[in-house]
Amino acid sequence: MPNRLADAHSLYLRKHAHNPIDWWPWSDEAIARARQDNKPIFLSIGYSSCHWCTVMEGEAFSDGAIADYMNANFLPIKVDREERPDLDSIYMQALQMMVGQGGWPLNIFLAPDDLLPFYGGTYFPAQPRYGRPGFLQILQAIRQFYDTQKDKMQSVRDEIYGRLNQMAQFRDETELTPDLLRQGLEYSAAILAASRTGPSFPMIPHAEAALHGARFQFPDAKVAAREICQQRGLDLALGGIYDHVAGGFHRYTVDPNWTVPHFEKMLYDNGQVVEFLANLWSAGMEEPAFERAIAGTVQWLQREMTAPEGYFYAAQDADSFVSPDEAEPEEGAFYVWDYSDLQTLLSEEELTELQEQFTVTEKGNFEGHNVLQRKHPGPLSANLEQALQKLFRVRYGDEPANVVTFPPARNNEEAKTYPWQGRIPAVTDPKMIVAWNSLMISGLARAAVVFKNSQYLTLADRAANFIVTQQQVEGRLHRLNYEGTVSTIARSEDYALLIKALLDLHQAHQWDFSTRAVADPVDVVSSFSIKPDFQSSAYWLSHALALQREFDAHLWSSNLGGYFNTDDNADLVVRERSFDDNATPSANGVAIANLIRLFLITEDLPYLDRAEQALRSFSGIMEQSPASCPGLFIALDWYQTQTLVRTQPQYLAAIAPRYLPSAILRLQLDLPKGDAALVCQGLSCRGPAHSLEELQSQLDRSLTRPFS
Repeated sequence: MPNRLADAHSLYLRKHAHNPIDWWPWSDEAIARARQDNKPIFLSIGYSSCHWCTVMEGEAFSDGAIADYMNANFLPIKVDREERPDLDSIYMQALQMMVGQGGWPLNIFLAPDDLLPFYGGTYFPAQPRYGRPGFLQILQAIRQFYDTQKDKMQSVRDEIYGRLNQMAQFRDETELTPDLLRQGLEYSAAILAASRTGPSFPMIPHAEAALHGARFQFPDAKVAAREICQQRGLDLALGGIYDHVAGGFHRYTVDPNWTVPHFEKMLYDNGQVVEFLANLWSAGMEEPAFERAIAGTVQWLQREMTAPEGYFYAAQDADSFVSPDEAEPEEGAFYVWDYSDLQTLLSEEELTELQEQFTVTEKGNFEGHNVLQRKHPGPLSANLEQALQKLFRVRYGDEPANVVTFPPARNNEEAKTYPWQGRIPAVTDPKMIVAWNSLMISGLARAAVVFKNSQYLTLADRAANFIVTQQQVEGRLHRLNYEGTVSTIARSEDYALLIKALLDLHQAHQWDFSTRAVADPVDVVSSFSIKPDFQSSAYWLSHALALQREFDAHLWSSNLGGYFNTDDNADLVVRERSFDDNATPSANGVAIANLIRLFLITEDLPYLDRAEQALRSFSGIMEQSPASCPGLFIALDWYQTQTLVRTQPQYLAAIAPRYLPSAILRLQLDLPKGDAALVCQGLSCRGPAHSLEELQSQLDRSLTRPFS
């Protein structure tokens, strides 16, 4: 008999609907019941494509003895972290304080009266193994601790609350100097350069900060930021983290050599990687593998991750079924290749070249199978591309050109029963998340300009237009859409990343207009003055301005500076203002950079004042913990090197594809004859540039001025 999660919108929650555990969703009713029955809350947080979440669901959470004890002694609550990132952030911080590390599933025990944690962990095996006790033993010990060690439990809760509250309320200011900026940017480059023995993650917030710093070319720098950024791009575009057959990036690799991925594909990673690789290309690192990886990722996005309405799905699982008769899916089954199969599928010449260019051996590199990882940069030969298309046919059942759309398998039952022409794919989580869509919109907008590809821009436009027209309910942006059902008021990351995406579209459409104007210079003024629609820069700017007003009204902290993660909800033990970047950029780092961009576009000084207040409120953290907040240093770079370029269409079209990390471009159709552009630094402008070369020279000086 299904439990309370059966009717949930969340795919992750529904995966637990048939557990014998009497799960509750996070709600006032659940909390009230725990208090009434004096039961500690067992809070379990995860997400649909999480491999170890899936393992624990099939083991501990499906075990009858564990369920009986859990139901009698605890109030079990399931939370989808993608629905409630605010809860996930608080309790992940608490878990890291208690055990020194975190991860998902996040399993934590709370006192019912104040919702403060007193014990936690990640994956708990059903039976004792991996050097860990079985989950039933843990539950029994925790219940005994709860009943008999009240003073000690209270001490743990008090310490956790004190540290959480201290982080939420901090305000320790220091000066916003060029030295502070240099320290932060160099830290990010050093983190990318550090040798590792464990898993390899994209770490795009750090990579973007390092790329911001690369243009300064500090003479005594400990690491060469430009080379480090290029290497990170090569690791991503050549490594097994990229799906070389069908496009898209996996979440990370389990090894330090970028070979074997943890196979789930997350929209948020792919959006960030597309933008980063496009930025590398625009900074002069024109590696063919970067362009191929972006093109392949966009094809995957269109084929498998785009809803008919235009928005993008959230994620694809790591696991998939080998056959419909299998009881459980296998990790990576959709993606890996047996050597014997490659011998059958490919000609001898193709297999030889595949082995020359990729890590393919008879023994394989992942549990007897082969994950494709490229050995060399540069373009692939036509013969090798043809061989990869043969592998695509095995997976998808047809030629790439014929698989324009590929239907998502929304659950395991659909995956096993749909008549797939090729392999059984992993389950896709089809929900729309505003923040994650925004990251992909930004990536597409940037790639459109850098590679002069208006099709990328059209994809971005459709997704953004869906959000701005469908996700507003009663004057508030909402975070989620479950195939037509809008849900959950937006969090700060949704506001910040969507505003950034809209500003990126504003910039991209000025480029798009400029290229069309140069190609067909008929009545430029009237062409630019057309009624705004979602193919005009004015349309996107108007929505960005409206959302910024809404963001400021609901989440700005007037006392502390910066933005709260969420509304002031009674079910939160603290109200956080997150500053640290993880797999996704911190909302405050992005939001501050947005404020400076809005100031440059509108010349409205309150935007700049608010950005400065926020940077000052976080400046102590930036000085003390530069490794944790690369996004704040990107924002500080915008603050110290902010540059506005007023220019004519032909010059804007020429400079927009270049890497200008803290510049805003604005069409100026009434410049005096002979003037190419005005380059403005904050509140003052240089003398007019009269040629493209002079414009680029002024831009270079403006964007490096703190260290010139």
